Amino acid sequence: MPRLLSPPRGFTIVELTVVLVIVSLILGGLMLSLTATRDVASLRDTQRQLTEIKDALLGFSAANGRLPCPASGTSNGLESFCTNDTGGCGALIIPPTPMPGHGRCSNPFDGFLPAVTLGLSGLDANGYALDSWGSPASRFRYALADGTINGITHPFSAASGMKNATMASISATTPLLSVCSAADGISGGTCTAATMLTNSAVAVIFSPGSNAMTGGTGADEAANLDGDAVFVSHPTTTAGAAGGEFDDLVLWISPNLLFNRLIAAGKLP
Repeated sequence: MPRLLSPPRGFTIVELTVVLVIVSLILGGLMLSLTATRDVASLRDTQRQLTEIKDALLGFSAANGRLPCPASGTSNGLESFCTNDTGGCGALIIPPTPMPGHGRCSNPFDGFLPAVTLGLSGLDANGYALDSWGSPASRFRYALADGTINGITHPFSAASGMKNATMASISATTPLLSVCSAADGISGGTCTAATMLTNSAVAVIFSPGSNAMTGGTGADEAANLDGDAVFVSHPTTTAGAAGGEFDDLVLWISPNLLFNRLIAAGKLP
């Protein structure tokens, strides 16, 4: 009697479940790897952008004898001035309207990079420069030191302001813009000695990092967006760190670097 062949046995539900779990783990690992690779590339590209921005700001200063004002949230990437030299800012003055003689910026500490004024490329639809994460919240931020030095108001944005204030007086003035290593080291409008990275930055430029869309809720990132003259910079930390999640990329320009460019361009002394 011929032997009957049994039909081929399929996979059991348990076996299929195991296979699906393994595939899911592999795909999850690949996704994490791709995300990490993408973040590393974005970090590297944003650091390069920051260097190019610094060079553009120094180039602008060499050509004009001053630094540009930050852009406001409505100036479409152009530097933005106040109508009034004191008190309320008044209506914004935006190019091509000529800049006011006093040079007062509308958003000295909480503005955006004036990328259109600087002639930079890679802008969003409204004229703002984005970091390499490229989200709507990824606009580069820019702050400029303000105040009065040697009797000259708004010396860094007014025409001939630095020349009239003199290099010696600018060098002796602190704080200008301060950068601390932690928000809990901010005191009296500058940094404590233990957290001070600089208290004499002329300009601060920063990217809000990969978490720009969700927004870090820690004190250290909040310090960079609170509209004052003190900023925080340190390596990336997670939400469990003392200052909370932090991935801002911060760069600043010192008076001496600025003087060097202006002297070479014949704008100083």
